Amino acid sequence: MAWLQADDLFDADAHDAPVVGIAASLGQHDSGLHQHGRGQLLYARKGCIRITLANQVCLLPPSRAAWIPPAIAHRAVMKEVVDYRSLYFSAELSLQVDAAVCVVEVSPLLEAVLEPMAQADFDVDWSQGRYRYLLGLCLDEMQNASRQPTLLPLPQDRRLHSLIAQPERLPPELRELEQEVGASARTIGRIFRLETGMSYQQWRQQWRLMRAIELLAIGKNYSYTATMLGFQSESAFVAFFKGMVGRTPREFLKVGVGTV
Repeated sequence: MAWLQADDLFDADAHDAPVVGIAASLGQHDSGLHQHGRGQLLYARKGCIRITLANQVCLLPPSRAAWIPPAIAHRAVMKEVVDYRSLYFSAELSLQVDAAVCVVEVSPLLEAVLEPMAQADFDVDWSQGRYRYLLGLCLDEMQNASRQPTLLPLPQDRRLHSLIAQPERLPPELRELEQEVGASARTIGRIFRLETGMSYQQWRQQWRLMRAIELLAIGKNYSYTATMLGFQSESAFVAFFKGMVGRTPREFLKVGVGTV
């Protein structure tokens, strides 16, 4: 394992082992756009990570892990203090996980497995002893983990560039967006269904959910979050959140998902 500092350079592809693990606790950090020849499992133990890909945004709150397949360009931005673990799997092992980017809920068993794997030396023999069983458990838990609603597809139409260029700005109501981009509601709806698989209203609600998770994960309270997302009250915000994910914000973000 390598314990990384903010300015350390690390290249997972420079190692031969089938699995390479690292750990870090960083404040404000921007990885820049990059990619690996290996698949990456990125686990946020504390804080929140925003991962931007070519056509979607992935949000990684505490007790969740993001799976990024090999050769997928991505950029990770961390705000406040983020304590994370990252495992890099060979291209061969990555075939056993998922061909697409996803965010999974980390079970107590998967969390217990990730720590010793991240702490393993770079030259560990993953085909022998306890490491063989740790790897097998990890792959099995990843394959069966619950997928999380923290992925947001991004429209690529140039007329909607303002929605992407200002990722922390609350997307406007449809009528206001019509005026901003000079397109009708029908045209906007057609673009969103074609490029994101959602209506604009569905997309906007998903954006609000993800932004809510991000704000709460970095320590903002319900009142602040509700106001920033355009809700009239905290209770309206909590009802919206529970309607989207089936849990209150407190339950969703509670550390140790096995107790929820």
